Amino acid sequence: MGSRFWFFMDTFLPGFISNYFAFLIVNNIESVNRGKMTELSINKNHIHISLAQRLRTLSMNMWWTWNPEAQALFNELSPHIWRHSNHNAVEVMQDISECELEARLRDHELSRRTYSVLEKFDSYMAETSTWAKHNASALKNPVAYFSAEFGIHESLPIYSGGLGILSGDHTKSASDLGIPFIGIGLFYRQGYFQQRLNAVGWQEELYPTNSPDRLPMELVLQPEGGRLLNTVEIGHSTVYFQTWVVHIGRVTLYLLDTNLPENDQHFQGLTATVYGGNIDTRIGQEIVLGIGGVRLLQSLGITPSVFHMNEGHSAFLVLELLKQELGSGKNQEEAERTIRSRCVFTTHTPVPAGHDRFNSELMAYALGKFWNSTGLSHEALMSYGRVYPSKTDEPFTMTVLALKMSRAANGVSELHGHVSREMWKELFHGKQVDDVPIGYITNGVHTPGWATAHAHDFWNKRLGFDWTAKLMEPKFWRKIADDELATDEELWALRYSLRRDLVDYARRQKYIQMGGTSLATSHILSPDVLTIGFARRFATYKRAPLIFKHLEKIIPLFSDPQHPLQIIFAGKAHPHDNDGKQFIQHIIEISRQPELSGKVVFLENYDINVARHLISGADVWLNNPRRPLEASGTSGMKITIHGGLNLSIMDGWWREGYNGHNGWNIGDDQNETDLETQDEHDFESLFKVLSESVIPEFYDRDERGIPHAWLKRIRNAMQTLLSQFSTNRMLGEYIQKYYIH
Repeated sequence: MGSRFWFFMDTFLPGFISNYFAFLIVNNIESVNRGKMTELSINKNHIHISLAQRLRTLSMNMWWTWNPEAQALFNELSPHIWRHSNHNAVEVMQDISECELEARLRDHELSRRTYSVLEKFDSYMAETSTWAKHNASALKNPVAYFSAEFGIHESLPIYSGGLGILSGDHTKSASDLGIPFIGIGLFYRQGYFQQRLNAVGWQEELYPTNSPDRLPMELVLQPEGGRLLNTVEIGHSTVYFQTWVVHIGRVTLYLLDTNLPENDQHFQGLTATVYGGNIDTRIGQEIVLGIGGVRLLQSLGITPSVFHMNEGHSAFLVLELLKQELGSGKNQEEAERTIRSRCVFTTHTPVPAGHDRFNSELMAYALGKFWNSTGLSHEALMSYGRVYPSKTDEPFTMTVLALKMSRAANGVSELHGHVSREMWKELFHGKQVDDVPIGYITNGVHTPGWATAHAHDFWNKRLGFDWTAKLMEPKFWRKIADDELATDEELWALRYSLRRDLVDYARRQKYIQMGGTSLATSHILSPDVLTIGFARRFATYKRAPLIFKHLEKIIPLFSDPQHPLQIIFAGKAHPHDNDGKQFIQHIIEISRQPELSGKVVFLENYDINVARHLISGADVWLNNPRRPLEASGTSGMKITIHGGLNLSIMDGWWREGYNGHNGWNIGDDQNETDLETQDEHDFESLFKVLSESVIPEFYDRDERGIPHAWLKRIRNAMQTLLSQFSTNRMLGEYIQKYYIH
């Protein structure tokens, strides 16, 4: 009971107080406008809340990451700290004294905008008539969403790539829709890594430590004070972990952390880096995430309505649930049935080698102490992770465990659902591939979080400030076809502004990459040139250098004096992926060729901030993975609100989104068996589409310099893609198909 009370106090009371102050602020707005009110006092309860304190509270809720006005406030307070902290609102507020902040808030205009942002925040937090209220009222208890990484914002670097970005967008949309939702992840003090390229273009990794004191997170405490500690068993050791809480709008994210003096040094560093270390580190992290996450929720008195495993990293959670059910007196069959009724699973990996596998010896060591308490044999444990339980040389696969112990499972696009059914058909003996119980929900993106301030402002004026709440309404977006809503001239002005922003940003970044020793960056890129963006993990199947497969053919496209082309790359290779690093080095070498100098640019240290510049400024987003290895992909979905267009292989989401008029396809809707043949065919298709369609259409202008055919394609893309590939739509499907049953 005490834990439940403390959870209520920690989670809901601050919002209640916040909303009460919002009421006071609104009812005192006249005195604010006269410049007389800079703070509020409630003498009855001896509570003294200043506007400055309210701003500090706001900095600790990551709602501000998808509110441009809030971001502008923090930027204005300290442009230097804002920029050099990678847009960290907490660091900005920590650098400003109460004296400075109170003095500056006496400025009428700044004070007015601050109150406006706080009023929007309080209104958002207090909203009761949410989408979930009307469409998911059956969901009484929260969804517990387990993921190995969460990409919420660049200032909280606990993510590596697409899986984390999806988790972050999933979480933000859960907040927007009012879904009762709790995220469970790990706090990586050193994040993924920071990327630097040496003189020969080889990737080097740096691992700076992130201080939780300078991040939007707080320790979860016990009711009587002090850290809330939980434990898991790894090998023969008891490993302690503390938990950090991050508020993301209306929802809560818990991050588990083993960096404690109670642990041996080895275990203190267990949660240090995303996907770091060796296989022992991997299984240890997954024990903490899955088993530890369930124990954390139990210690907080939270009983989820459903456990959602986002990829197999957290699948050990079902073993902890099994242990608890067996401990309650149920037999094994009854316990398994109960667990399946509470779990759902999303798989993201279309390649067998990408699924975590652990051999019998490692499982016996890492989980032996934990498993012995269930009373079941080691072979019983291994059977949960084997396609063929009696095959003793088969390793334990986390995806198999999740599939066996979930009531529902899905891939992340239509094609990926088919690939997954084919991949795991042996697990469902006797079923035809089409009958394998793995469905699909195609991924989406949290559009308000990816739209730049410039895009927000542009569409606020034309669609109304509520356009961000219309992402589940396809009819709403049809109005973009109306030239009077946004004329071709206005759309083209938007594209030019965003392209200029990207070019200026790239020049600044290149200046920094060059050590700040040269100002000769004005020749890099041009705001007048058709700009292609390519940014993602540098896994080899994504084929980053494909466009340069035949330099003798592609260089003339870049060098054409009348219709030139330029491309910006960004992305990290996994620290152990030398092939991916060679791809980066190859692109750096190509960028140094005289004919391509300033036209091919690689930006270091890819993160959410770099991505935001690229997806907003690029005219065309290039995606050319080996089909069907792109499970979904989401980067191309983010360009649409900015008027960008996709040029992509018919894989993942684009296979569903492409209609012939809203972008371009590369290759056919089929797979090649020979990789070299596939690469050759896809390059030829890419070259043909660029030279015969993309480039001519971009430069086909009227007497005023407006490319009407290009802009018609942009309008088509916005009408057909924005609502279909939103995480709001995605969450709606999870609610209907999997969360409520």
